[in-house]
Amino acid sequence: MKKDPRVYLQDILEAIQRIRSYRGLSRENFFTDFLLQDGVIRQISVIGEASSKLSAEVKDRHSEIPWKKIIGMRNIVVHDYSQIKLDRVWETVEEDLPELSKAVQEVIQELEG
Repeated sequence: MKKDPRVYLQDILEAIQRIRSYRGLSRENFFTDFLLQDGVIRQISVIGEASSKLSAEVKDRHSEIPWKKIIGMRNIVVHDYSQIKLDRVWETVEEDLPELSKAVQEVIQELEG
């Protein structure tokens, strides 16, 4: 039996919230603190994994969300860890995650509607 897509969407929101909750998460600290890097990268992996488990129907209906890029980033941080570009990870945290959070909340509301 397939899981309700809201479970995966909630996982995405929880991972974004965890990143936001990390103490000392600033650009300077991120680039110098290996624990912050590891925590953020782990949560990005969770976001990508949860995204990959969503049905094609959900992803197609919400094609404004860059699901392929999200899953692609997960694949890089999990499988090609030597290729991780910290600048790109930071850009994701600052620019992409706030937009993703909002979009995912809207999808959840639609599914509950």
